[in-house]
Amino acid sequence: MTAHTLSVLVENKPGVLAHVAGLFSRRAFNISSLSVGPTADPRVSRMTIVVDGASTPVDQVHKQLEKLIRVLKVVELEQDAAVERELALIKVTVRPDLRADLLDVAAAFSATVVDLSADTLVLEAVASPGKLDTLLARLEQHGTCELVRTGLIAIGRGSETITDDMPGHQPMAAVAG
Repeated sequence: MTAHTLSVLVENKPGVLAHVAGLFSRRAFNISSLSVGPTADPRVSRMTIVVDGASTPVDQVHKQLEKLIRVLKVVELEQDAAVERELALIKVTVRPDLRADLLDVAAAFSATVVDLSADTLVLEAVASPGKLDTLLARLEQHGTCELVRTGLIAIGRGSETITDDMPGHQPMAAVAG
């Protein structure tokens, strides 16, 4: 899969997510992952959208997103030039004789136990998608009962920001003050 990560700044208004999702739906483009959250500026939200470049024309998606009225900026984040993370909550079956092994696997992946019962435990793991996939493969032998993943979030490395050249952009200190 040739995953492409788009970081999209949008107005923080009702219906924006529906407009973006509608664009993908109307053109029969598939979204591999979609995460939305607020930014330091309460007027702006940030979407992280992952699309499969093999089945979706990424350049066309980029251009179509920029045409949407409430979209402020679209940037493609190159994998090696971005920090990518995903949160997973994983409920795993625990046999008493394998509990120590399971906790060792969790520790090796910096996963935290957030709930524990006699026969299951819930792990919280924050990592790159590839590392999460590896953790899940290691947990497979124990029996994963339930899994929830947030979808990818990403931010560019270095001092440059997605908002650097946006008209009307004020530094965070100016917005907060």
